[in-house]
Amino acid sequence: MENKVVMITGASKGLGRALTLAFAKEGARLAICARSSENLLRVKEEAVGLGAEVLAVTADISKSRDVERFVAMTEEAYGRIDVLINNASILGPSPMPLLLDYPEEDFAEVLRVNAVSAFLVTRRVIPGMLERNVGSIINVTSEAGHTGFAGWGAYGISKFAVEGLTQTWADELSETNVRVNMVDPGEMDTDMHQLAVPDCDYPLAKPEDVVNVFLYLASDKASGINGQRFAAQSEEV
Repeated sequence: MENKVVMITGASKGLGRALTLAFAKEGARLAICARSSENLLRVKEEAVGLGAEVLAVTADISKSRDVERFVAMTEEAYGRIDVLINNASILGPSPMPLLLDYPEEDFAEVLRVNAVSAFLVTRRVIPGMLERNVGSIINVTSEAGHTGFAGWGAYGISKFAVEGLTQTWADELSETNVRVNMVDPGEMDTDMHQLAVPDCDYPLAKPEDVVNVFLYLASDKASGINGQRFAAQSEEV
């Protein structure tokens, strides 16, 4: 990862924070964003403390103008983007209602933040990667986006959309050296999981426990891998 430019969305806490610090330790140059500036700057300070160069931008990447600003600032600062990790997401109402009771506005908001943002950022980043004919895009999915589960509402459906985006982008880019893959990190000890499963009574992985598969997919060792789905907590990873 030495000197690779790695862009991470939703980097202010949870998996995004863990990924930021993991890539910082590997010598990557980082561009991170989140809607919460206070938490984002705290993560930036942690990464800088590890010796990393970090650009932190407060942005809502479900909005085109914020995507343009974030990506343009990254390209101006570093000249390129080698790796994009689409991590930003929200859960929606908690406890999660059944679809029959799901508020229309909340349903649209979850899809906008979780799926539309991944489309917008990827669409903006890919041209630069194609110009250099190299790049790695990693989307964060969920088991709830691979199998429909009652009660997971718009969140699960949004992750189905992310999986479709991943497969479609991967196929469209299959004749290039730009690759698009996805990772299901599994259940983790995060604020989002606490909202999703407030009565959880079983042990959970820490976000730091699942970063290795992201490091691998971002590396040159994974240059031949495209359109694949990885389960971060699988014994095969």
